[in-house]
Amino acid sequence: MKNLTLKNIAEVVHGTLYLNGGNENTEIAGAVTDNRQVEKDYLFIPIKGAKVDGHDFIESAFEKGAAVVFSQKEEVTKTGPYILVESSEQALKDLAAFYRQQLSIPVIGVIGSVGKTSTKEMLASVLEEKYSVLKTEGNFNNEIGMPLTLLKIRDHHEVAVVEMGISDFDEMHRLGKVATPDIVVMTNIKECHLENLGDRDGVLKAKTEVFEHLAKNASVVLNGNDDKLSTVKEVPGAKVYFAGVRDSSFSVYADEIKAEGMNGSFAHFHTPEGDFYAEVPLPGEHHVSNATLACCVGLILGLTLQEIKAGIESAKSIAGRNNFLELSQDVTVIDDCYNANPASMKASLSVLSKCGGRSIAVLGDMGELGKDERNLHFEVGQAVKDEKISMLFAVGALSEEIAKGARGGETEVFWFATKEEMLSCLKEKIKKGDTVLVKASHFMEFPKVVEELVSLFS
Repeated sequence: MKNLTLKNIAEVVHGTLYLNGGNENTEIAGAVTDNRQVEKDYLFIPIKGAKVDGHDFIESAFEKGAAVVFSQKEEVTKTGPYILVESSEQALKDLAAFYRQQLSIPVIGVIGSVGKTSTKEMLASVLEEKYSVLKTEGNFNNEIGMPLTLLKIRDHHEVAVVEMGISDFDEMHRLGKVATPDIVVMTNIKECHLENLGDRDGVLKAKTEVFEHLAKNASVVLNGNDDKLSTVKEVPGAKVYFAGVRDSSFSVYADEIKAEGMNGSFAHFHTPEGDFYAEVPLPGEHHVSNATLACCVGLILGLTLQEIKAGIESAKSIAGRNNFLELSQDVTVIDDCYNANPASMKASLSVLSKCGGRSIAVLGDMGELGKDERNLHFEVGQAVKDEKISMLFAVGALSEEIAKGARGGETEVFWFATKEEMLSCLKEKIKKGDTVLVKASHFMEFPKVVEELVSLFS
């Protein structure tokens, strides 16, 4: 990795290098925080967590071929080189920031309350029609994951698409200093992490901290349909573009949108370079909006309309994010259980309502919503009723409010304190032709619900 010798790394992270027989000119081949992922000449970065201390795995890292490790403890090893640092987490950010400044490829930061991952996937799908793309994998979008993603960029990569996720003020400042994105894409500003950010204005303030850390001649691509983002008219040192649906004032917009159930949507895309029709293969109008953002970025980076259309039409969903699982007995499970907030819940319910057969929503508690959490859950219940979902299975203390909000309409409503109680009833109710949405915040551990359903109908 360019200029990442042991000597240079120690200087960059303000650490002290103890060679223990090693060579200060050795260049690392990669960096990880999980000792199981260590390969020859890697840097191992031990993170001290609530339950596990990565320092306990330093010897294991050397056994697997590590060239050097960070350490917050003196004399932690005599096996190989280590760099003594005050904080492994800060050292990781400092190293990633140094590495990023040596890169000549465009870095795209994907930010927003809802839809970061699906937008990142759409962006990557479009840009891969022309470039070799490095994208965020899994949930590597925080102050540990995002720097690790940047450190995965290699010589063959031509574009990097990185998610930037936060839950509090100043986090985006820290992420922005590391990433210094050339292009920022913002999906929306919704009720998310209100426990720390207070309200949607607080969310907007926190997300837009990134504007203070943009690369020179940067571009900012915003969802113009979002009422908060539409107020961002100017960003110092950057060109601002709006994209979205049904508004001809945007740089890129889509209209004539025709929903095609689980097969996605068909839409007419309008751009400064011309128009085209495309199939968006992911269900829900929000994916059409994501496609307009990707189209705008594609044009900024020199793609043709044909390349953009091909990239949109080849986009795929990933596990836990509106992933459709076709099971036996004509049962479909929408695995959307990675995380949840009110906006993403409502978007998923809209998708569910357009599926054939009976619609069943299995919903759980949403976290970090602050003082208005009960009312926000109740509003999700009202969305269940408004979308005329056939059956609701709500799980958890806060989700009792979802059940209350869903009553009084056509929906058959059930509430349970635990997943186990819910599954017992759900298994008896599901029948051939049903579509089941599974969604809750991560702490509810709803992937286990998906596993049970897959096992039942496999």
